[in-house]
Amino acid sequence: MNSATADLDRPLTRNVRPDRAPTDMAAYEANGGYRGLRRAIGELSPADCLQIIEDSKLRGRGGAGFPTGMKWSFVPMQDVSPGPKYLICNADEMEPGTFKDRLLLECDPHQLLEGMICAAYTIQADIAYIFIRAEYHRAARLLREAIAACRDKGYLGNDILGSGYSLSIHVHASAGRYICGEETALINALEGKRAIPRAKPPFPQVSGLWGRPTIVNNVETLCNVHHIIERGADWFRSLGRTADAGTKLYGVSGRVKNPGCWELPIGTPVREIIEDCAGGMERGYRLRGFLPGGGSTDFLTPEHLDLAMDYDTIGKAGSRMGTGTMIILDDKTCPVAFVGNLMAFFAQESCGFCTPCRNGLPWSSQVLQDIEHGRGQPVDMDTLERQVEFSGTIGNTHCALAPGAMEPLASALKYFREDFQRHIDERRCPWCDGGRG
Repeated sequence: MNSATADLDRPLTRNVRPDRAPTDMAAYEANGGYRGLRRAIGELSPADCLQIIEDSKLRGRGGAGFPTGMKWSFVPMQDVSPGPKYLICNADEMEPGTFKDRLLLECDPHQLLEGMICAAYTIQADIAYIFIRAEYHRAARLLREAIAACRDKGYLGNDILGSGYSLSIHVHASAGRYICGEETALINALEGKRAIPRAKPPFPQVSGLWGRPTIVNNVETLCNVHHIIERGADWFRSLGRTADAGTKLYGVSGRVKNPGCWELPIGTPVREIIEDCAGGMERGYRLRGFLPGGGSTDFLTPEHLDLAMDYDTIGKAGSRMGTGTMIILDDKTCPVAFVGNLMAFFAQESCGFCTPCRNGLPWSSQVLQDIEHGRGQPVDMDTLERQVEFSGTIGNTHCALAPGAMEPLASALKYFREDFQRHIDERRCPWCDGGRG
């Protein structure tokens, strides 16, 4: 992982050791750490840094894929909006099937901090927060230790490296709900309020934390920033295999031989990730479908294995790349129970503010539970279809939780409809004996 080639081709995981031991300050600096920060603060203006990020075509790695440089460009600078600005790292990794950010947080905490300092310098933020999932105890401890080491080295605090720029970073434990992953709900939680998404506009870039300009970015997104500033936009664009730029942390969970997480060029084909990295399906299991980007994405099937895992390609296939962490559905797992489990999760994790989400998701969850346990009625298929059609109305909510929750259901009805119907016809789950009936 520490070879020159790995450093260039896999910048995010270059310091990840086989034993997953964390990289401390000495090891991080020995492998080129904080060179991007020194270049940003010592050689470049905030406007220069912003231009490099825009030219790099970096897109958000949290799921939406919005251009990072464009997002930052909406922040008013001091001459327009004097006063404090904030940078928030969204480390509230609660998307079902997603575990990529945890790898970065636990194995290379200084990488995140360097990226955050460079990002904060670019938007001239005064204070930064790491809003971390409450269950990530080890990651939170390592981050606090790394922040203290940064202060001792002059990378954080007042007058960083004699530049006149000052920044503090704080670790904040999440309120513990999936909804906190939505940026405005996260901001409300950070302010000590109930985690309810805000209506937009105004957008956080203009009025966010405590009414001040705020940028919220994902862990993986921020970990790319200092590498881009150090090596340039052309280098970053060259890493991708399609029109998208950079590398991507891809993950696979389910009945595969080698579940895990790997850094690969963005645009790597689905087949290569599942078969070469994850080792293919376990013996005796066959692939029926997969959610390409976590629990809130549409199913794809074996016919999509040769698609490139990038934002546009997966979008055109009828799903979303999302977080890039695939959940495998095998031929011995009940698709009704699979989707029902996800729907129960989303119904529980809704903030309950919007009526379609508060009432619609539990209703869908109950219908799926009835079908799974042999209580399904013929009319239930029509009910689920109406719920899917109603998802357009559900989209008129403060956030994307409800529309995302409906994606696996809508696609399961498309690809596995006969399995739903069989549950109803036989008044039982055909998989209840542990195998396909």
